[in-house]
Amino acid sequence: MVNNLLSVLVLCFCLTIQTTNAQSKENHTALTKEHEALIRISSQAAVGELDKLRDELHRGLDAGLTINKVKESLIHLHAYAGFPRSIRGLQTLITVVDERQKNGIKDEVGSDASSISTEKTKYDRGKAILQQLTGVKENDVKTGYAAFAPTIEIFLKEHLFADLFERDLLNYSERELVTISVLASIGKVEPMLKSHLSICVNLGCSSEQLQQFLQIIKDAQGVERATDAAKVLTEVLNK
Repeated sequence: MVNNLLSVLVLCFCLTIQTTNAQSKENHTALTKEHEALIRISSQAAVGELDKLRDELHRGLDAGLTINKVKESLIHLHAYAGFPRSIRGLQTLITVVDERQKNGIKDEVGSDASSISTEKTKYDRGKAILQQLTGVKENDVKTGYAAFAPTIEIFLKEHLFADLFERDLLNYSERELVTISVLASIGKVEPMLKSHLSICVNLGCSSEQLQQFLQIIKDAQGVERATDAAKVLTEVLNK
């Protein structure tokens, strides 16, 4: 009974999104197979479902993801799901790559991240990247958690937005797809999910692509997680 009710709620939220989609002027393009794979891989790695992750890693590599791109997505998710989930994901990737090599499958390794040469501080670089992601100028007067615990705000700028987002193995949109997949999958972090869904919209993700994202979360983590994410996405699109 509860599952049926939740399914109805998801359908209602998706219909709301579709109405918004029809009224918008976006270019409606579907997620690529590679981007779908990044979402699925990130989702299972975030919740520690290693057997399911193993299957998704095989599918992702079959879909054309390079080893380095998958590796980078698993590195990226440590900022949202923690080092243990990231490292267990990387260990699973090692097992999958070894298995495929033994079976004669030659996956493309891919390029490494470009070197960064600049005199700007990591904080300033991170601040500039965040402004680019959100489309909103950063206020130098800190409030909320940034005022209460300034250290975490520095870590966010220097590590998350400089150390990670500056690495060009994944573009900004791909990093955000990994991010919203992790946040929707672990659940109970709606304010952060809302912020990053807003970034996705600012970066050009269409309503159709974000509906696909919801369906992937539903397939990967179930109706409840998809319903929670759908509520947040509806707020973002209505805004």
